[in-house]
Amino acid sequence: MQTQLADFIRDSVEGREAAEILGKCVHCGFCTATCPTYQLLGDELDGPRGRIYLIKQALEGQPVTEKTRQHLDRCLTCRSCESTCPSGVRYGHLVDIGRHVVEQRVPRRGAERVVRWALREFVPRAGLFGAAMKAGRLVRGLLPEKLREKVPPVRPAGPWPRARHARRMLALAGCAQPAMAPSINAAAARVLDTLGISLVEQPGAGCCGAVRHHLNDHEGGRADARRNIDAWWPAVERGEIEGIVMTASGCGVQVKDYGHLLAGDPLYAERARRIAELTVDISAVVAAEAARLAELLRIRRPEPIAVAWHAPCTLQHGLKVRGVVEELLGAAGFTLTPVRDAHLCCGSAGTYSLLQPELSERLREAKLAALTAGGPALIASANIGCITHLQGGAELPVRHWIELVDARLNGFPL
Repeated sequence: MQTQLADFIRDSVEGREAAEILGKCVHCGFCTATCPTYQLLGDELDGPRGRIYLIKQALEGQPVTEKTRQHLDRCLTCRSCESTCPSGVRYGHLVDIGRHVVEQRVPRRGAERVVRWALREFVPRAGLFGAAMKAGRLVRGLLPEKLREKVPPVRPAGPWPRARHARRMLALAGCAQPAMAPSINAAAARVLDTLGISLVEQPGAGCCGAVRHHLNDHEGGRADARRNIDAWWPAVERGEIEGIVMTASGCGVQVKDYGHLLAGDPLYAERARRIAELTVDISAVVAAEAARLAELLRIRRPEPIAVAWHAPCTLQHGLKVRGVVEELLGAAGFTLTPVRDAHLCCGSAGTYSLLQPELSERLREAKLAALTAGGPALIASANIGCITHLQGGAELPVRHWIELVDARLNGFPL
């Protein structure tokens, strides 16, 4: 795709990156076949190819409007198009640049601006978010249905094993997950402890930066990244840890991108690159110990349970992890039911379910229909956003897959 960038961005880091990405697009349209919003709306401008044209026009200095911004807002950033694209177009990075430019040229006003500001400032602060979640649970029965969905009942985390193994890894607590589902990281710690690895959360680390970044506060997202790097770096520098484990695939994609986000920061670029290298999804850690896991599970001889597996977009399209969790669940005695259109988004997408509720709900309805068609006893996923979003519309329990493995290994209830 030939591009003539406008003067305001031509010689910038973002401009050079955007030009490189745009140059790879060959207009083939394969991406539209796997785009959730295009499938729903049937509008070329609500698919990746159309949005690429809109971004190209904006970067070339052509007029942009609130309609332009709306089409970009409707994108889930699920990156299913990246998995489909034969040319390797890095659409996720391009849409981040395009959204930022369009919002600068067409600023938001009124309630929309206030809501986005509140999400940027509220959600990433774990203490504030946790306090609000506790208050919400006290009056949960009085909340409107849509808000009640975002306040899941508390489930006990259970004990966190003491750090007793020579092998040690860090875990990111994050911002929303500690309040919404503390059982996830605790389950991960117990599973890894059983496999001879100690998992610890480092004080000072918090939100991965994805919330601010995807709401166009790119500098705020970089600040979150720097804070986490500062919290983790002493243990990394001393060689005390093998890796940084992500139990939320959405956070995993963001932290794996730290090297790119901070490439232009001379103080943090090298450390960010190293942190990204060390970052690994929990599935890879458990899969590396598959032989030991199988040995322990053979001893317990678990009864089979039918499970529908929802692979988050951040796991399958962002981190490119496919088939790993399915094998681990199978080894743990769970029978996976078939799920059609497994590549499509559930509609959670971070704050998307709050900002685009109609589209989000339609996607959730379709996803739940696909997940429950095979008659599972429960649904498993790998990202707190997907889990909470799906549970809001599901009659079946929705759990993180590591909680299922923990139940098999250590007897903790689901």
